[in-house]
Amino acid sequence: MATSPRSGCPINAAVEVLGDRWSLIVLRDIIFGDRRHFRTLQRESEEGIASNILASRLRGLVAAGLLTREDSGAGHRAAYSLTEAAIQLVPVLAELGWWGLRHRPTTEPLRVRAQVLHDGGPPLWDDFMSELRERHRGIPAPHTGRPSVGEQLDTAYAVAIQTQASSLHS
Repeated sequence: MATSPRSGCPINAAVEVLGDRWSLIVLRDIIFGDRRHFRTLQRESEEGIASNILASRLRGLVAAGLLTREDSGAGHRAAYSLTEAAIQLVPVLAELGWWGLRHRPTTEPLRVRAQVLHDGGPPLWDDFMSELRERHRGIPAPHTGRPSVGEQLDTAYAVAIQTQASSLHS
């Protein structure tokens, strides 16, 4: 990935880092799926990303300052963590998901998280970014007394999967 953008336009600068077919999908899987290892990212990819593409995108996201790569030593898998710049993409991904939900064909289990993020709006996004900072940067999240955003998203997804399975067996 280029170190300096082709122009001074902030949209162009963002698109140069995030605008290819796979980079946002890789970040989505790390942010919302807590998939932090290469094999997990590849194996659990909804879109079936090829290993060479995944490796290239991970290298690019590290070079762009959106991920860090933590080597655990010989024989151990490297883990990828979000940087603050990547964590601050949560509102962008929430809005992108809401746009996709309204304007593109989707399936219920895969659209439910976008709905939860939209319904919760910026306060939920802020809570989620705090949770991600704790998980990826080691910065303690404030205790809200509510279920974590991660738990809310996982529960909504599980209910949608269960509902879909029930309707298929009816």
